[in-house]
Amino acid sequence: MEVKEVNAANKKGMYENVMRQFDHAADTMSLSPGIRKILASTNNEIVVHFPVKLDNGEIEVFTGYRVQHNNALGPYKGGLRYHPTVDIDAARALAMWMTWKTALAGLPYGGGKGGIQLNPKIYSNSELERITRRFTFALGENIGPDHDIPAPDVNTNAQIMAWISDTYSSTKSTSIRQKNLHVVTGKPVGSGGLEGRDRATGFGVVSTIKSWAKAHNQDLNGKRFIVQGFGNVGYWASYFLEKEGAKLIAVQDASGTMINKNGINPDELNAHCTETNGSISAFKNATFIDSEEFFGIECDIIIPAALGNQITMDNVDKINTKLIAEGANGPLDTEAEKVLLEKGIDIIPDILCNSGGVIGSYYEWLQNKRSENWKMDDVLNLIQDKVSTAYFKTVDMAKLHSTDMRTAAYVVALTRLELTYKERGVFP
Repeated sequence: MEVKEVNAANKKGMYENVMRQFDHAADTMSLSPGIRKILASTNNEIVVHFPVKLDNGEIEVFTGYRVQHNNALGPYKGGLRYHPTVDIDAARALAMWMTWKTALAGLPYGGGKGGIQLNPKIYSNSELERITRRFTFALGENIGPDHDIPAPDVNTNAQIMAWISDTYSSTKSTSIRQKNLHVVTGKPVGSGGLEGRDRATGFGVVSTIKSWAKAHNQDLNGKRFIVQGFGNVGYWASYFLEKEGAKLIAVQDASGTMINKNGINPDELNAHCTETNGSISAFKNATFIDSEEFFGIECDIIIPAALGNQITMDNVDKINTKLIAEGANGPLDTEAEKVLLEKGIDIIPDILCNSGGVIGSYYEWLQNKRSENWKMDDVLNLIQDKVSTAYFKTVDMAKLHSTDMRTAAYVVALTRLELTYKERGVFP
């Protein structure tokens, strides 16, 4: 089995998952009924259709989405992805996750998510630039540096963020163009980006794993880990985990699954992927195996860093690990998670585990607002501090309610949101 492309049923399942998780956490903490109604709904759902001229002169019409879930704590914040599975249900689920994620991390943000329904691999770089710029123009005032701040996600990167920033700023008067740099985060450093933002999510994944090891009086040195997806998150998580003495023994992506029990060098694999358009295929320092075997590989840590709904009731019985650290959003379905918890496998939930990215984005946003340039080591220290604080808040909440880490993480986030609504009231 390859890394699964999310079909219509799985996309629906992702939204159902986030609602089940929300309902369970709301029941656990006895969330106020009125606030529960507010948080169960999205604030705004934007769908845009826009034409773009392709390199061959033909016109194609694309569909883009932006869902703004909640902004009680601050501007909407969340990524834009370019993928065939992008639709309104997927955007709803991901936007809600962003609300919980930013609240848990203690950031002054709400949750948003979106993207364009397309396969970016079939378009040229110049076509992607025109698609991105036209999408930005179509969104118009629905995004903004103090309203809704997109960031990179699946199949989007710093270059795409630079195009969005330039397009958005180009619609403003020249006197305030520089004041709009923070309309997006995850930009190239030369265009107002933050040193270390490229590795922030993977670094945050490892920071949560380090916190887990500390809480369990364990040493990461010698721990064996496997990674699903070797894009930005998978690579940087592998890079930083190896620095802790852990050993990468298997990797899976859409092109296949490979294993080397003596260890796979993350830098060598990353260099290979750079030459193969992001694919691990034909990597020489590992043996390729049937992809159905991936989740059955004996290891200490699994890092799902690809798409959602990868561990389900179809493969959960194969899992042979001590810890699952969710680098991706929603890689486990709720039924499979119950099985894993019953087996005593620890899970660091996505809204905690991969929050390093949005925390890094927050510091980029601040850097732009203050017209400053921050150093990478300082940025990584700030990310680690926030991630570690969120981790141990979640641990304490799990003990208080005698519940699992995912439910506890939700309760931490929902408690913060509930307090905000109780203090402010509901207009009018």
